[in-house]
Amino acid sequence: MAQRDWVEWHRDYDDPGSPLSRRGKLVQGHLRAELERAPAGDIRLISLCAGQGRDVIGVLTEHPRRDDVRARLVELNERNVALARQAAQTAGLHGVEVLQADAGITDACTGAVPAQIVVACGIFGNITDSDIQATVAALPSLCAPGALVLWTRHRSAPDLTPAIRSWFGEAGFREEAFDTSPDGFMSVGAHRLTGEPAALIPGQRLFTFVART
Repeated sequence: MAQRDWVEWHRDYDDPGSPLSRRGKLVQGHLRAELERAPAGDIRLISLCAGQGRDVIGVLTEHPRRDDVRARLVELNERNVALARQAAQTAGLHGVEVLQADAGITDACTGAVPAQIVVACGIFGNITDSDIQATVAALPSLCAPGALVLWTRHRSAPDLTPAIRSWFGEAGFREEAFDTSPDGFMSVGAHRLTGEPAALIPGQRLFTFVART
């Protein structure tokens, strides 16, 4: 089975009518609001499977808190890593690190967590249900107290989002928002850690992308 071209996939961000573009606007809205409500001082952010960094870099470029953010964007695809690094450099975002690594292994998070903001977008539609549940259960190990996790998932049948939202609750998170795109296809969740953070387990495999065309 041929692998998806993840560089080509990002082109839909440039189409205002695409599901990806609409999803991006929802994610960026939550990210922007969280930066605005964050207390003074450094804000630590980690983005898993960050691609070209469009969700995060697109917000930070014009945000007044941009210089307070210490972000790690984790991405495996070499070309997307290069494009994300170029975008961060062009925007003058010196606090943004783009790490080429497998975000499905906790080692990619070492030194960047606990984070106040965890972005896990574009993941849950590309991994197995059991990996989603395991990843949600492990998210407290990436979080500072009161951290916000942003995640996405399509709502194609069978719609797994009710189960995902339940798993977040079981892992010690409170749902702050669950937004669906106007066409009903794409959803964005925002969950706040109200339970206790957990210790990061080195070398833990959280998820593996499922091959698809």
